[in-house]
This record gives sequence, structure tokens and C-alpha cells, in this order.
Amino acid sequence: MSKALIWIFLLLLALLSPFVGIATLDIDTLLESGSLSNRIFFDLRLPRILLAFMVGGSLALAGLLFQTLFRNALMTPFTLGVSGGAVLGAGIAIKLGLGLTLGISAVSLFGFGGALFTIVLLILLSRYLLKARQESLLLLGIALSFFYSSALMVLFYLSSFTETATIMRFTMGSLSIVGYSNVIIISIASLFLLLLLWFKRFELQLLALSDEQAALKGINTRRLSYLLLLITSIIIGVVVSLTGPIGFIGLIIPHMVRRLYQKSVVSLIVPVFLIGGLFLLACDTLTRFLSSSSEIPIGVLTALIGGPFFIYLIISRQR
Repeated sequence: MSKALIWIFLLLLALLSPFVGIATLDIDTLLESGSLSNRIFFDLRLPRILLAFMVGGSLALAGLLFQTLFRNALMTPFTLGVSGGAVLGAGIAIKLGLGLTLGISAVSLFGFGGALFTIVLLILLSRYLLKARQESLLLLGIALSFFYSSALMVLFYLSSFTETATIMRFTMGSLSIVGYSNVIIISIASLFLLLLLWFKRFELQLLALSDEQAALKGINTRRLSYLLLLITSIIIGVVVSLTGPIGFIGLIIPHMVRRLYQKSVVSLIVPVFLIGGLFLLACDTLTRFLSSSSEIPIGVLTALIGGPFFIYLIISRQR
């Protein structure tokens, strides 16, 4: 499929997305203040569309950064366990029955802390990896993901029915929101990540080649890598703490955009952000289209798409 067809398809879905859902919108009363269609469109559908776009863009950019720094197409915050750490942190907050802490949801705060703890732990452990650093770090991330999953199962066992249902709902990911408060937070975080990678695009290009090439240009590769990883993981922690884990966007989109454009990292940053946002918006539109009485969690759909794609990447790398 050509680049033009993909863009046209994604943009058409984005335009149709506000009108897809269980409730049918009345076009005649859409702009009428106080009408049901007006409230559904501006309080539910429009914030959700903006949230899906920003979350998809930030997850795709994070995947591009991780794959560039580690020079490995399988590296993403999801496969390295960052998302798993956020889920476990949020699950602990739900189990403890915590509400607001300093005006911030404890679930979001603990989720953010779990993601930050994971990336700091990975950075510390990476210092002991002398050989095959990329593959070993990926295995460390997978091991952490298994540990977090096991700890989450213990939480399920100890929790009440209501707590279990709440944790389960969070682990599946959701873009269901009312209003614009979360949209503003995630938009600021996503745009900051986009600007950060844009201003560091030439350094990233050198890091994508080799650490030696970057060092010859006077770049402190270790400090830059740790800084970018830490900031990106903080932003992903914010995203996951508010929406739950939405996996494989960071794996699929950078790989797809590389196939489409076949250019350097410098030229991929903006397309990855835009296509990542439109792709998640398309997935969210599909979940609302397929829903009848209850909505399919967005994380389930992205996992259904990303699982086979992950297998394809592993097989293609072996070839």
C-alpha cells in the first residue's frame, strides 16, 4: 500500500471517528448548546479523539527513541517492562484504596512511580552488562515484565471483587474520559517529547550509527542516552498512569514508518508521531464500531495486532 493511500485511509477514519459510537449524533443539533448531541460530541467524543491521537503519538515516539538508542527493533517501553511497572504501581494504589494525594489521583501517582522505578532499575542493571548489551537488556525487561505480572496476580488473589474488577479494567487500557483535564496533561507531555526529539534529532542520528561516531563529534553518549531514556520514561509513565497500558504501538509504528519512508531518524520523528496518533485513533474507532453494550478495551485490540507483528519481527531478524 502506498504512502498516500495510508495517509488518506487514516485521515478519513479520523474524520469519521467522532460520529462512531453507541449513541447516534444528530447533525442538526450538533452545534446547539445544551443539546444531547452537542454534549456527547464536545464532552465525550472530541476529548477522546484528542487523547487517542496524543497517546498514540507519544507511544510511537518512545518506541522510535528506544529502538534508535539500543539499535534493536524489538526495544520499546512495553517490551522493557516500563508499562508493566506502571500497571503494578496503579494496582497497589487500587488495592490500598488510596484516593487523592496532593490533589493528584493516587492511581496515577503510583503508576507513574512504577514506570520511573523500572527505567532507573534498568539503567542501573545495564552497567553490569558487558557483552550483548541490547539483547541482555531486552531479556532483563522481559524478566521484569514476568515479575510484575506475577505480583499483579498476587494482588488479584488478595483483592475484593470490586478491587479486582478495577485493576483488571486498568490493565486493559482505556481512552474513555469526560472533559479535557487528562487531555491537556497528556498533550503537554506528548508535545514536549516531540520537541525534545526534534531538537536532539542530529545527535540521535549519530547515536543510531554507533556510539563511537557520536563520541567523535563531541557527544557524551552515556549522559545523552540516560537523559533521553529518563525523560521519555517519565512521559510514558504519565501516559500509562492515566490511560493504562496500551501495548505495541511503539513497536509497530516506527517499523512501519521506516518501511514507508526508508530515511534516517532525522526525517522519521514527525511522521512517526502523526501516524502513531492516527493509528491509535483508528484502533479506538474500530473498538467503538464493534461495541454493542460494552466497549472492547483498546489495549486488547492493540495486543491482538501487535502480538503477531512481534513474532514477525523476531522471525525477520533471524533471517
